[in-house]
Amino acid sequence: MPVFLLSDETVFPPPHLAPRDGLLAVGGDLSQERLLLAYSLGIFPWFSKGEPILWWSPDPRLVLYPHELRISKSLRKVIKKDLFQVTMDLAFAEVIKSCAKIRRRNDPGTWIVEDMIEAYCKLHESGFAHSVEAWYEGELAGGVYGVSIGNSFFGESMFTRVCNASKVAFVALVEHVKGLSFDMIDCQVATEHLIRFGAREIPRVTFLRQLKKSLDAPTQKGKWSLSLT
Repeated sequence: MPVFLLSDETVFPPPHLAPRDGLLAVGGDLSQERLLLAYSLGIFPWFSKGEPILWWSPDPRLVLYPHELRISKSLRKVIKKDLFQVTMDLAFAEVIKSCAKIRRRNDPGTWIVEDMIEAYCKLHESGFAHSVEAWYEGELAGGVYGVSIGNSFFGESMFTRVCNASKVAFVALVEHVKGLSFDMIDCQVATEHLIRFGAREIPRVTFLRQLKKSLDAPTQKGKWSLSLT
């Protein structure tokens, strides 16, 4: 299958044209208009420093339905101990910059390059991107961020500095969007970590159909807050 070269026009080829690995298109920009269009079509950017912008729509797609969240007994004990203070949208920039510092095995780089940080901070300022923070003894210990459109949340990345901090933040995120009656959290591609939380792979065609229906709902824009402490 061909990889499409994007022009200055804010359009994308149909996501079902991407091969199973998901690489659909190259080029374009990270403007708010293009990013929101991409997510609404089931497409997301993922590239490294020195590369052009790469746009993906993999098949299958990893999705977590909020009512299917699984919390291990050990994590439930951690949550009950109230070791972490959990907040939302209090330190978005710090969360995404901390995620950018994560180094994958055998890969000294990061896909959250400076242009991505700037673009998603603008999405946050516009009320589309959100973060959940877990604090330990007054310091940011872990967090997760992503994009919200309609009744879907598109998870992007998480980090942890203290054991279980990102897990606590992720559970808080899922419980929050469940309370908003969200349909799903897009987890993009399979990881054992997210599968343990109850995420599962579904065919891309199913994901795109469910996403289209989910986006009929109004977007919960603006700053989010949690009552958890």
